[in-house]
Formats: sequence, structure tokens, C-alpha cells
Amino acid sequence: MAVGINRNFIRSAFVLISLIIVSLISWNTYSFFQKFKAEERVKMENWSFAQIDITKNLDADTDIGELPIKILSSNKTTPMITVSKKGEINFNNIDEEKAQDSIYISNLIQQFKKENTPIEIKYDNEVLSTLYYGNSPLLNKLKYYPMALVLIIVLFAAVAYFFYRSTKIADQNKLWTGMAKETAHQIGTPLSSLVGWNEILKSEKVNEEYLLEIEKDINRLQTITERFSKIGSIPNLDQHDIVAVTRDSYQYLKARSSKLIEFEISAPDEVIHVKLNEPLYSWTIENLVKNAIDAMKGKGKLQVEIVKDQKFVHILVSDSGKGIPRHLFNTIFEPGYTSKKRGWGLGLSLAKRIIEDYHKGKIKVKHSEINKGTTMQISLRIL
Repeated sequence: MAVGINRNFIRSAFVLISLIIVSLISWNTYSFFQKFKAEERVKMENWSFAQIDITKNLDADTDIGELPIKILSSNKTTPMITVSKKGEINFNNIDEEKAQDSIYISNLIQQFKKENTPIEIKYDNEVLSTLYYGNSPLLNKLKYYPMALVLIIVLFAAVAYFFYRSTKIADQNKLWTGMAKETAHQIGTPLSSLVGWNEILKSEKVNEEYLLEIEKDINRLQTITERFSKIGSIPNLDQHDIVAVTRDSYQYLKARSSKLIEFEISAPDEVIHVKLNEPLYSWTIENLVKNAIDAMKGKGKLQVEIVKDQKFVHILVSDSGKGIPRHLFNTIFEPGYTSKKRGWGLGLSLAKRIIEDYHKGKIKVKHSEINKGTTMQISLRIL
């Protein structure tokens, strides 16, 4: 418990520190942007003063001097447009071809008005022209820097999260694989003993019906052991008749389920071959049937139907239980999800892995209505 609390504290602290760092960087960038913008404003005001100075010297018929000309020619980055009181337009640092379009210039003036307050160039209290200027390319790049930085941090966090999640899932898979193989090993010892005791009972001439049922359960335990031993390894797929295998699983489960469950199976009278690992497929059918029985609370109708089309065979398991909300159609296949008070929520996740990862098929909720029932569908390619 303490370890879990410490991990949560570290994660919360990491998120908080990250947010503080991003906030500080964003604030500093914004402050620098505003300062840089103010400096550009000063440059533009100096440019307007130089323009006024040149106008004064021309009126006085005196030497203009180098400083005003140098100030006017020094601006090589900030886009600007001057409109005289007569409507004459001059521009700097704007594409000359585009500037020939009056609509483009008009739109640009409106854009510059939004970016910066226009500067009036006055001489003897008379407005000679109005200066409209926009943000320089460097200022525009600086404006988007915080967003780019946040995006980079988000991407980095996403990569770190997925790496952590993948590592955690891999560790969990190793743990489940080890537990499954150890379970298979532990079952093997008493199972061998049961086989021996069954042979002894045969020699004692015990009722053959009893021995037959014991033998069925021993075979079932051997099947379960084989299932667990295959977890974590790639199973062998052989050619099997899906109808026969499904019927065998159905009959076994029917014989050992409550008499309050009305079982029904519908299958074509033909052999349908698919690539199959029989123990794992039977495990999937068992999980679906047991989930259906749980959904009906041990009483209702359960139907298994096998339907064939041109490329696939579909195995449908339907019940008359409580149903599944549509928003949970995918969630129920996630490891750990369960609607029961007891259980680890591994049945359907194992079924999905067996069908989709090992058999390259598909398993899904085909249809469900609350308090009416659910139909699960397995689809496998026909050979």
C-alpha cells in the first residue's frame, strides 16, 4: 500500500512540476514577445520621425543628412504600408507582385491594424500619412513558440506513457504466463495420481457408468492443463471440423450445467474445416457459455448457432440474460473488466487473445439489449 501511495505521489509531483515548468516557459516567452513588440514599436516611431525630418528639410530647402536616410533604409524585416492623405500607397518588405492587388493591400492594412496601432505621421499639426505595420517574421515565429513547446512536451509525455504502459503490460504478461505454466505443473501431479486411481477402480469392477464419468472429468482436467501450458507460447493450429469441436464442447457444458438452463444448438449437417487449436477454442466456447449462464443468473435460454458464408464460419452464442450497454461492447474484452462481485475479469480478454491473436479470427458483441439478452460472435476463416 505504501509503495502504491509513493508511486501516486511521485506521478502527481511529476505532473505538477511539468505544468509549472511549461507555465514559466510560456510566461517568459510571452514577456519576451511583448518586450520585442515594444521595441519594434519604437523602431517604427523612429522611422516616422525620420520621415517627418526629411519633410521638414525638403520644405526648408536644406541638406537632408545621412541619419534620417539611414533610419528609413534600416528597416529590412518589418512589413509596412504608408497611406498619404491623398490616398497614395507606399510599402516596404511586402511582395511586390502581390502588392499590385488593391484588395490584397486593403486586407493587409486591416490585418496590420489588428496587430499594431497605426502611427500618424504629422507635420505642423497636419497628418501627412498613416503608417500601418505588421509583426516581423521573427516576432511571428516567437508567437507560436510556446504552442510548439507545449506540443513537444505533450508528445514526449505520450511517448513516455506508452513506453511505461507497454513495459507494464509486458511484465504482466510474463507474470500471467509464469502463473499459468506453474498452475499446469501443479495440476499435473494430482492428475497423474487420479489416472492411477481410476485404473485401480476399473480392476475393482466398479460400476462402468461411474468410471466413464470420472474418466471424462480426468480428460477435462488434462485439457485444462494443456490450455494453461500453452499460455505465453504460440499454439499449433491443425485442421479440424469446427462443427464437431463446437458440438463436443456444447455437450460437455450442457451435461454439467443447471437443468434450469434451456440449451439449444443449431449447426449445418456438413463438415466445415478451419485451422484450429482445439483445447484453446474449447476454452473460448466455455468462457462464452459460462458468461451467458452468469448473465441469466442460472436460468434462461442459451443457444449456440453455427452459420457459414463464402469465406467465414460464424459461431453465435446467445442468451436471454441482462444484456450489455452499447458503450461497453469493447470494454468487456479488456483485462480486469468484470461485472461480477467475484472474478478477475480475464475470461473474455483470454477469449479475444485466443481468437484474434492465435487464430487470426474475430470476436465481438454482435447484438445486445438490456434485460433481453446478448449474442456473441466468433468468426473464423474457412479452409
